[in-house]
Amino acid sequence: MDFEAIKAAAEGYRADMSRFLRDMISHPSESCGEREVVSCIKAEMEKVGFDSVEIDGLGNVIGWIGDGDRIIAIDSHIDTVGVGNRANWEADPYQGYETEDIIFGRGGSDQEGGMAAAVYGGRIMKDLHLIPAGYKLMVVGSVQEEDCDGMCWQYIVNQGFPAAKDKIEFVISTEPTDGGIYRGHRGRMEIRVDVKGISCHGSAPQRGDNAIFKMADILQDVRALNENGDGPSNQIKGLVKMLNPAFNPEHFEDAQFLGRGTCTVSEIFFTSPSRCAVADSCAVSIDRRMTAGETWDSCLEEIRNLPAVKKYGDDVSVSMYMYNRPSWTGEVYETECFFPTWINRESAAHVQALIDAHHALWGDARIGHDDADPKKDAMHLRRGRPLTDKWTFSTNGVAIQGRYGIPCVGFGPGAESQAHAPNEITWKQDLVTCAALYAAVPGLYKAENKTGDVAQFRQSLTDNDIK
Repeated sequence: MDFEAIKAAAEGYRADMSRFLRDMISHPSESCGEREVVSCIKAEMEKVGFDSVEIDGLGNVIGWIGDGDRIIAIDSHIDTVGVGNRANWEADPYQGYETEDIIFGRGGSDQEGGMAAAVYGGRIMKDLHLIPAGYKLMVVGSVQEEDCDGMCWQYIVNQGFPAAKDKIEFVISTEPTDGGIYRGHRGRMEIRVDVKGISCHGSAPQRGDNAIFKMADILQDVRALNENGDGPSNQIKGLVKMLNPAFNPEHFEDAQFLGRGTCTVSEIFFTSPSRCAVADSCAVSIDRRMTAGETWDSCLEEIRNLPAVKKYGDDVSVSMYMYNRPSWTGEVYETECFFPTWINRESAAHVQALIDAHHALWGDARIGHDDADPKKDAMHLRRGRPLTDKWTFSTNGVAIQGRYGIPCVGFGPGAESQAHAPNEITWKQDLVTCAALYAAVPGLYKAENKTGDVAQFRQSLTDNDIK
């Protein structure tokens, strides 16, 4: 394989990838509102010579190159979060600006930059005839990931291309990896806690039962669950306990690799007859990140067993959210808000293909843009970190690998720290780096080294009837 030719081709497409990324950013594409950016991506795939491009019923855009039976897939979610307070942005988040080195705007790192690199990685594969005989490339622009990680791939596997599941050799996720190759991440789930009260006139609050006051007690316990240690003095043992072999004997090493679980309250709701009445209900949403050794039901039971929750007994209910928002096409694909933890073995054939490609193209250390301006520098996030590592946040891999066991690995432009932040940027050098690596991987993948189970850890699924 001519690695210098691949690098030259990727560098030659730097301007095209930058222009394409700015085109995508110019189309606001929050979850369930991706119609315009899907059209933009479809047009670009057709322009660069994909053999076919289609849009499935959920609204995912999928481009194909080649005609083999086995599939190598590259996934980029193309929805973004909103912009929040516009006053926090130094320029228009949907027009922004570019310099010689960076592109500014919502979605640059999270994660339309991955889509730009994937499309032009496919173009390089076609230009240089890099797709091996018997394989074809599937480039997916997936929707609604920010709302419900992996639901898009649940639809692809079960509704869009059910025959593809057994034909997909592996999937590369282009979520931002800070220049690293990522082989797993923590899972997550969305938990709701509801508290009942009794309303009365606010002039005599003792006649009622204030649900907000009850919830205040529960919130202190939730905070303790996240922040406490696991020593004997802690009535509520903190989530850090799963890094301790005494509490997690089977999976503490995997938990140490992934990092401890966390929980935070993300939303609060209430009902009250008026502002001069006692609140008769209160509810909160909890974002729960799960490490190895934790299960969906253990996380629910952990909340149910908090002292304040037990104190209020039947007035408190703890449940897991379901997701059923219509996509931009109007399709509804209901699923649970449970997103399984996963780790792949570093020795797995698909992980090694990316490692081999990086070594051949760029060496054995993370690379990126150096800049004297710390706001524009990539290397302070990368220097000294291992090349092969894991994400802090979660990705569509929760379904691809976590739910279905389809081998998954990550390498994508941008930085996790830019995700959901104001003044989001990504680096043009990352687009070049990633496009070249994607192009080289199919020819370096050794199918003969594939084993029956590439997973080092996969979280158990729920007992719900979720396909």
